[in-house]
Amino acid sequence: MNDIAAERLECVVRETGPNPQHAVIWLHGLGADGHDFEPIVPHLSVAAARPVRFVFPHAPVRPVTLNGGMAMRAWYDILGMDIDRNQDRPGIMASVAATNRLIDDELARGISPERLVLAGFSQGGAIALRCGLARAERLGGIMALSTYLLEETSLDQWAEASARDMPVFMGHGSQDPIVPVGLGQGSAERLKAAGFDVEWHTWPMQHAVCPEEIVAIDRWLDKCWA
Repeated sequence: MNDIAAERLECVVRETGPNPQHAVIWLHGLGADGHDFEPIVPHLSVAAARPVRFVFPHAPVRPVTLNGGMAMRAWYDILGMDIDRNQDRPGIMASVAATNRLIDDELARGISPERLVLAGFSQGGAIALRCGLARAERLGGIMALSTYLLEETSLDQWAEASARDMPVFMGHGSQDPIVPVGLGQGSAERLKAAGFDVEWHTWPMQHAVCPEEIVAIDRWLDKCWA
């Protein structure tokens, strides 16, 4: 396993104006890379209204057991079909540590925690939730797309009380064949039951992002930064 916490992840960085005071760190899904969500930036009016720094890190390349050991960009190994049960905890925690380092880098550059949103799709969304909900200081929000909650049974042990009023956006495709919508909805309900501020949406799509979801993301980001 790559020790990704030991070094900074390579990132695609896009700024929508000079001297941004807002930032989004956006983690891609399994087998993709940091360029995957870069094309969404021009469609976000919230980023046209203010300078925003978008940071799209590349996950390390590692063998993925579920895919026959094929090496690809992944935030952690997937050990079996029950993706919410068969988890690679060392890989998860290494990715959480690497993501925390990206957050700390943005804070060191002058971004206030309440103006930083942590986002992710699929595997990246799972890491965004696991990282953002466990940070001591409250971030501006977490955007978790087509994903699920890692280490759900021990949520009360690792989640920070300060995160309970942090906005969490969860969107999912009702026809998702990769991460079943029931898995995402169950995670949203678990978070709501624990007192977290979750906004849940579904759209008639597969494992993807649709134009209607981008509109909802834009509106949600604007609320986070109002």
